[in-house]
Amino acid sequence: MSGFLATVCAEARERVARAAATVPLDALIDQASRVPAPASLSEALQRPGVGVIAEVKRASPSRGPLADIPDAPALAAAYVHGGAVAVSVLTEPAHFRGSIDDLRAVTAAVNAPVLRKDFVVDRYQIWEAREAGAAAVLLIVAALEQDDLAELVADADGAGLSALLEVHSEVEVTRAVGAYEAAGVTGRPLLGVNARDLTTLQVDPDRFAVLRPVLPEGAVLVAESGVRDAGDVERLGALGVDAVLVGESVATAGNPRGAVEALVAAGERAAVRS
Repeated sequence: MSGFLATVCAEARERVARAAATVPLDALIDQASRVPAPASLSEALQRPGVGVIAEVKRASPSRGPLADIPDAPALAAAYVHGGAVAVSVLTEPAHFRGSIDDLRAVTAAVNAPVLRKDFVVDRYQIWEAREAGAAAVLLIVAALEQDDLAELVADADGAGLSALLEVHSEVEVTRAVGAYEAAGVTGRPLLGVNARDLTTLQVDPDRFAVLRPVLPEGAVLVAESGVRDAGDVERLGALGVDAVLVGESVATAGNPRGAVEALVAAGERAAVRS
């Protein structure tokens, strides 16, 4: 691991240390145990058609500031009213201008499952997500050693959260499947294929197609990054994705609800054609 990914993971560990110094893990787990169980992201993604996970995204390291988003809950509600099966909330502050407060506000505002998207390197972040009402966390395979990855998958399951494992290569697909097996988590694994290389930050729109032959049967498959319009959804639907995770194109749209509706309609068309 090097470059951008190494930097953000080191920053994430520093954030965890600061947070734990204020609220120790045991106290956080106790707080989280009082929060009602969230809806299941895994179940939401197993509906017919190509589901849309719409993201609250203010900035990116490759593009800089994208959208002001003064009211994250209102944006998330527009996504859900547009037919999004789930909402993703970026909580990384330095490069994406997100926060755990955004996550907490969004989960309180919508009845759809909410994914915490961040650079999760410690079980503390899983319990932060659970306390904030999230249904799932993103785990980036490239950011974690294998034993740590398996332990975090188990920790997420123990907290009642789904773990969406993000991959970009064939080796990472193998590691993701192995982590689920080592963690002893039952049910269909959730695999997200990120078209963006987190080392170079470049997007390869064909990354899902390249990895499709090695993605395990029975996994719930999510295409991440580079999904901009209905044509992308239909193309990915033909390859067998269960959902697409869309950030920039909906977060910056003049009519976010309408933008999501167009993607949802494309997902329904893809289901009919398959």
